[in-house]
Amino acid sequence: MNFKVLLFIFFLTSCGQQASSRNTETPETAKEPVIPAIATINTGADRTAEYLPLLRGKRVGIVANPSSIIFKDEDKKAYVHLVDSLLSRGVDIRKVFAPEHGFRGNVEAGGTVKDGKDPKTGLPVLSIYGNNKKPKPEQLKDIDILLFDLQDVGVRFYTYISTLHYVMEACAEAGKSIVILDRPNPNGHFTDGPVLNPKYKSFIGMHPIPVAHGMTIGEYALMINGEKWLANGIQCPVAVITCTGYTKDMPYDLPVRPSPNLPNAQSINLYPSTCFFEGTNVNEGRGTDKQFQVYGSPYLPAEKYPYTYTPQPNAGSKDPKNKGKVCHGEDLSGTERLHRIELRWLIGAYRNTTKKEAFFTDFFVKLAGTPQLRQQIEAGVTEDEIRESWREGLERFAKTRQKYLLYKDS
Repeated sequence: MNFKVLLFIFFLTSCGQQASSRNTETPETAKEPVIPAIATINTGADRTAEYLPLLRGKRVGIVANPSSIIFKDEDKKAYVHLVDSLLSRGVDIRKVFAPEHGFRGNVEAGGTVKDGKDPKTGLPVLSIYGNNKKPKPEQLKDIDILLFDLQDVGVRFYTYISTLHYVMEACAEAGKSIVILDRPNPNGHFTDGPVLNPKYKSFIGMHPIPVAHGMTIGEYALMINGEKWLANGIQCPVAVITCTGYTKDMPYDLPVRPSPNLPNAQSINLYPSTCFFEGTNVNEGRGTDKQFQVYGSPYLPAEKYPYTYTPQPNAGSKDPKNKGKVCHGEDLSGTERLHRIELRWLIGAYRNTTKKEAFFTDFFVKLAGTPQLRQQIEAGVTEDEIRESWREGLERFAKTRQKYLLYKDS
């Protein structure tokens, strides 16, 4: 019997309930790489019959944001927030834990998420971002079980998997169990990028994984446990309520933006590639309505980069990079679905900038998870050569990743 099954049985025993949380059957039509209607997929949250018995008679805490939704009909045209739905079903929710961007998703990247009270439900909302990334023992004392439902996008520096780590660690230390409501990974069809060097661990990169990891957040939780990445190798009782009708090669257009600066499928598709610009003097589309779909800088030559835009403060970014300055760059919003991280835009911008000495910032190493990528670009190493340097790490990660997959791989 493998680790995942043993851990799941332990969780069910601790809850005193039974549930089917690992149904990995998919429709026959899912074998063809076609774009599915959203109606063909049921997320973990949609499968209420599988997890409501686990919550009955329990004091419940929940990690949630605007992406935590339940569809109200089979056509997937109307939805209700998970918290509102559970309250209407009599679930005893005691508090909400809010990740980066807040419970209602109205806090810009890196902005302060404050404790408070949700005006709609009256529930206390506790921040688990900023100075309190890990729930405190006293914050977990009055709950029996924690429900975790955040839409991830499959990228190492997207902070929801770091939040997952700290929540699992806190629950393991407090003797609490977690139910994870799984959701498709819109970038789940590939793994790519440099594997993080543990010397450069940070909140935007906590584990030795590549930039694009190709896992759902439920699979990732199993990996955190199985690889004993929590403090002192402790493990957290976890049950994953899986999606049905989903395989990793399926394009999946999220019904709700997962954060303020990922407004649509194209921004999510480009994010693993264009987010590297956050560690440079190049604007990555913040301060526009095409976040991560355009890039530009005052220091790129107009003759090579005729596309222009001017970043201005907006709901997603109060102080965007190069605010108020005309930026020359590229509009990538028409790019076809990517199956790897594209470095050509980053490499080209470095080669063409008039301010090479100020191109990279210290933040770039945190994004890359290693100083090597910056060194390679500065040395003029080709994209193909850079990719070859990733190969060994990606092969090792693939063997580890395989142990924790719950869905048909691409």
